[in-house]
Amino acid sequence: MPTYEYECKSCGQRFEQRQTMKEPPLAECPQCRGEVYRIISGGTGFILKGGDNFRAGRQGGGCSLESTGRTCCGRAERCGEPRCEGGR
Repeated sequence: MPTYEYECKSCGQRFEQRQTMKEPPLAECPQCRGEVYRIISGGTGFILKGGDNFRAGRQGGGCSLESTGRTCCGRAERCGEPRCEGGR
């Protein structure tokens, strides 16, 4: 659930409110009951969810077993070397 930032037009108080994206913006300041507006801000982050093989593949390292059927040393199973374990 996103957190939105608001500022009151009357008293200048800034506050945050967690709301679903479908909820309408707040209209009233909780302190003075004045009119508020939603502040558009950046910096929101996101997390890519994927397995270790996805992250390792995107970083250029990791085991090639899933993509080629063979490890970095030619085996059909992981050999325990750092590249086979997803490290550097």
